[in-house]
Amino acid sequence: MWDPLVYGRYADERSRPFFDLVSRIAAESPGHVVDAGCGTGELTAELARRWPGARVHGFDSSPAMIEKAPAGGSLSFSVDDVTRWRPERPVDVIVSNAVLQWVPEHRELLPRWVEALNPGGWLAFQVPGNFDAPSHALVRELCRTTWRDRLGDLVRPSPVDDPAAYLDLLTGLGCRVDAWETTYLHVLPGDDAVLAWITGTALRPMLDRLHPAEATAFLADCAALLRDAYPREPYGTVFPFRRIFTVAQR
Repeated sequence: MWDPLVYGRYADERSRPFFDLVSRIAAESPGHVVDAGCGTGELTAELARRWPGARVHGFDSSPAMIEKAPAGGSLSFSVDDVTRWRPERPVDVIVSNAVLQWVPEHRELLPRWVEALNPGGWLAFQVPGNFDAPSHALVRELCRTTWRDRLGDLVRPSPVDDPAAYLDLLTGLGCRVDAWETTYLHVLPGDDAVLAWITGTALRPMLDRLHPAEATAFLADCAALLRDAYPREPYGTVFPFRRIFTVAQR
């Protein structure tokens, strides 16, 4: 279950890749824009501000997230799953921000999204590319060892590709593609800041499975490892975060 308050704890840091992604979409006056996996919808509202003449629709699989969404005017929202979503009519822009890493079959999903675009339409998505970073590698090691009886089956390889692989896939579908990666150096305030960050994202599958007492113990184990990997400096905790971006025009 997604907790909007936990996920939104670092809203500014999480939103920056969205704006970097959308800035590379050169659509001038799209009529129909979709935000696939929109979360609480604040960033979907930014799409409506970017293209005020468009009908903008956001959807997410979490009812808790959609309950927070600011529907009204040109904005609409619904609960839906990215793996099953089908637009009622062709779309001019599809944006997906930090969602496809949760969808193992997203490489098969992308051709369907391209087909859903009008000619000249745009598909833009961004995914985390930090699955080999200590924030994830240390958690995987805990799941493989200390917590293997409860969490061992949740260990997975990196769920995303490098930019070159997405470029190859989408150019093969006839798109003009811009793909790149960026590593942000987030400076996070507070104690156990990296743990607080991943509690709203990478740790969700583990915490959803564990009973409250188990979850507390698991978080304590994670915190001890992450403090060593990401020491707190007087100005905060530096958290390098790699992101992978792809913008394709049909």
